[in-house]
Amino acid sequence: MMSMKEESKKVDEREVIPLLTPYKMGNFNLSHRIVLAPLSRSRSYNFVPQPHAVLYYSQRATKGGFLIGEASGVSITAQGYPNTPGIWTREQVEAWKPIVSAVHEKGAIFFCQLWHAGRVSSCEYQPDGEAPISSTDKRLRKDIANNKATADRYATPRRVRTDEVPNLVNDFVIAAKNAIEAGFDGVEIHGANGYLLDQFLKDEVNDRDDEYGGSLENRCRFPLLVVKAVADEIGADKVGIRLSPFADYNDCGDSEPQALGRYMAESLNEMDILYIHLIEPRMVTQFQKFDTNWSLTPMREAFKGTFIVAGGYDRSEGNQAISTAAADLVAYGRLFLANPDLLTRFEVDAELNQPDATTFYTHHPVLGYTDYPFLHHI
Repeated sequence: MMSMKEESKKVDEREVIPLLTPYKMGNFNLSHRIVLAPLSRSRSYNFVPQPHAVLYYSQRATKGGFLIGEASGVSITAQGYPNTPGIWTREQVEAWKPIVSAVHEKGAIFFCQLWHAGRVSSCEYQPDGEAPISSTDKRLRKDIANNKATADRYATPRRVRTDEVPNLVNDFVIAAKNAIEAGFDGVEIHGANGYLLDQFLKDEVNDRDDEYGGSLENRCRFPLLVVKAVADEIGADKVGIRLSPFADYNDCGDSEPQALGRYMAESLNEMDILYIHLIEPRMVTQFQKFDTNWSLTPMREAFKGTFIVAGGYDRSEGNQAISTAAADLVAYGRLFLANPDLLTRFEVDAELNQPDATTFYTHHPVLGYTDYPFLHHI
């Protein structure tokens, strides 16, 4: 017969939910492993964060939680979609401040994602209607959803000159400084999903013959320069990066994604940055999972800092990732979008609200944004 102490211990063990265990991410003490993934919501009118974002982010903030803000343009050439926020002007910095403060009032950690769309843009979003920039002058053949029909809206890009690269690096540095001034706890550099840094990383896009193209080392040079410069400016302990070596979103694939991922993980490990945030290989498209032989394990083994995974995780898979040490943290996008109290729902294993894809990128300040019901309101 078990003693009361043994019975109590057994109950405690049974109730441990891996996603709800604490974790020390560098200098940040997290109370759980559930991360708000960076999600473009297209509600930052004229590229300026809006007051309604205060409610959106604070709804999803919990004491000791970790939130990654939506992709924010680093410069006037960085935008690629309507109503996405920026972090390059004084007006944008001031507009972010109350949003960040609201998240901090809930006791959460908040990072700003620094983004440049590169060729995933059109002339209407560029200064003086110029062509968007990229590693190449090849035009997009399919968009983020692998849709070839809508690729026509993207302009033929202008290939960045070699002597322009240092200025692009500096744009990220200035944006990082701005993010810290706005109150963010750190930054995530967007090196994924077919945007500018990814356009340099991937050999199916990067067709350069200078020091930023050709070999694996050369293709990784510009993104790694960005990471180093930002880390030197604000501290490596406040810097993460998002990567998607296995994806070909926005017509941006690589012939040897495993080698690319491993090389980046090893190089980033030497820089001692806080975390890397990986899109699962199974996410061949942005919203659908597929069986694959590829694995993030080699990158997990190569990088000694915090390892965040994202890509179609549910509660069970997230718990599995944590309990098997496949990841330290799990980022949730659509589920967190539709369930502002995702932590509570995972805790009691409650039914989840289903995300409404028709309102992901619409511009309404409430509908599909801050009106998803909380568990205790149902």
